[in-house]
Amino acid sequence: MTQLQLIATAPMGLEAVVARELQQLGYTEQRVENGRVHFKGTFIDICRANLWLRSAGRVLINMGQFPATTFEQLFEGVKAMDWPMWIPEDGEFPVNGRSQKSQLSSVPACQSIVKKAIVEKLKEHYHTDWFSEDGARFVIEVSLLHDEALITIDTSGFGLHKRGYRTHATIAPLRETMAAAIVQLSRWQPDRPLYDPFCGSGTILIEAAMIAWNIAPGLRREFDSEIWPIISADLWNKAREEAYDAVDDSIPLQISGSDIDPHAIDVAQAAVSKAGLNKEISLKALSVSKAKPEGDYGVIITNPPYGERLGDEQEAELAIRDFGRTVLYYPNWSYFVFSPSKSIETYMGKPANKKRKLYNGRIQCDLYQFFGPLPPR
Repeated sequence: MTQLQLIATAPMGLEAVVARELQQLGYTEQRVENGRVHFKGTFIDICRANLWLRSAGRVLINMGQFPATTFEQLFEGVKAMDWPMWIPEDGEFPVNGRSQKSQLSSVPACQSIVKKAIVEKLKEHYHTDWFSEDGARFVIEVSLLHDEALITIDTSGFGLHKRGYRTHATIAPLRETMAAAIVQLSRWQPDRPLYDPFCGSGTILIEAAMIAWNIAPGLRREFDSEIWPIISADLWNKAREEAYDAVDDSIPLQISGSDIDPHAIDVAQAAVSKAGLNKEISLKALSVSKAKPEGDYGVIITNPPYGERLGDEQEAELAIRDFGRTVLYYPNWSYFVFSPSKSIETYMGKPANKKRKLYNGRIQCDLYQFFGPLPPR
């Protein structure tokens, strides 16, 4: 059984969340770096990781790592790797690149060298001078950091945030992977009410329902590695069957949300329907000042609008202020607010019990955590 070195990429600040997800899937031998969690697996683990990881960006194959201060070192290091094992004669293999704090600072030049090295290796194996590149897709990346080259193949294709349930979106929507991470960082459990008064596209609510019912986030999409010759269709079928069998839709859910924008509610409703969660998630067009979450000891998880999303910083701050007034009427609820605003604690009238720095794209945000009382036993 071939043992592979795999990498789950992670947005900055979410490495620990991704590592915990991998551990829950049984991958206990890990190495965590900035933006990456290294783990080991076999071919079927490529399938399982892509289907199940909620907060990771992609699943990569680590082809190797070596010092590279010259183009010759880069070329020879890449050529020494076993590319024919992965790439068939008709395989498409574009090369992406990045370089930080390295002597080889020209990314286009590094990409060209890596492409040339792979072509030379494939020429020797397939005894041809020309490759059509019209078959399965193998996206290669060369990543240089401190003169160390890491060479990977992307098994995912589209980023793992592409779940398949969202066909339209509101302005600057929260990524599905970040929404899933925020839900996991909260104290919410499926037996407690969950409410989002700024639900936008409904992403937080959908991700929470999928977590509650143990729905693998990748069930509704395809991956580049599904058509790779080296990974049999039987392995993908087995992994998908496992995921379908793991779904538990017997758990009753109390999940609801609202947004002042009726168009956002339409977009959210379409996503909820496509995710098959119409009966589990209720949505209303309401301003936050009129929001009335139902139940006791519930949890609010929300990403309030900010200037970039609304186009009006003052309007965004007013919405957060209204939110702070509304939650006064729900003292036994807990609140988890993901926002770049530095005024959240001011409008909530108290300091957060915990704050966690995260990034929404390139925007630095905090997850403000206000803990209410736990439900009585």
